[in-house]
Amino acid sequence: MTEQPPKFGALSFCATPCDPVAFVLAGGKSTRMGRDKASLSFAGQPLAVRALSLLREAGLQASLVGAHSSLASFAPIIEDLEPGLGPLGGICTALAATTARLAVFLPVDLPLLPVSLVTLLVHHAQVTFRAVTLPAVNGFTQTFPVVLDRAALPSLRAELAVGRRGCFAAFQAAASSLGQPVSVVPIELLVQAGQVDHPDGIPPLHWFLNLNSPADLQRAEVLVSRCIA
Repeated sequence: MTEQPPKFGALSFCATPCDPVAFVLAGGKSTRMGRDKASLSFAGQPLAVRALSLLREAGLQASLVGAHSSLASFAPIIEDLEPGLGPLGGICTALAATTARLAVFLPVDLPLLPVSLVTLLVHHAQVTFRAVTLPAVNGFTQTFPVVLDRAALPSLRAELAVGRRGCFAAFQAAASSLGQPVSVVPIELLVQAGQVDHPDGIPPLHWFLNLNSPADLQRAEVLVSRCIA
């Protein structure tokens, strides 16, 4: 079956519930960075474009959540209907906007993730039927990227309704509400087995580096330059 291209700007865009979709969370205020992170250049391209490219390389139909209209030429933009409620608000908006069972969420400021990690997390979620799938590195579970079943939406909304905006705690609550544990995938074992790797040779510990400040940006640029030199 040939997949039809998305109609940019449309709120509901997934016509095939069996196919996972993906969203780049790009609605943050970027206070510590001092400028909009979504349009910030990293390795020669805006962070939003880099995140979209990663998700599309993983075979996912990708959209932006809460991004400025200046990025509309790169992907459909889902307007955040829960402004001011952080990433969890954007996640709820996105899940409500799609008919897909599974959705991948990736913040715009995680540019060092490899495509193979996203692909594996999606596959894991598909075969385990878990509502929440997260990676772990060095024994620490990461909040993103996350694969969510749309069935988690009511619980996530309930967390927002009582003023709890933390994504990780909300993911745990959503899984519990469905009678499941959070599915945690240890990355080091997958790297050792050759199932996940980074094309630039960046070690797994650095894959989850958030670019929250100019110093973080500089650190990531140094990591990339050293690994590809």
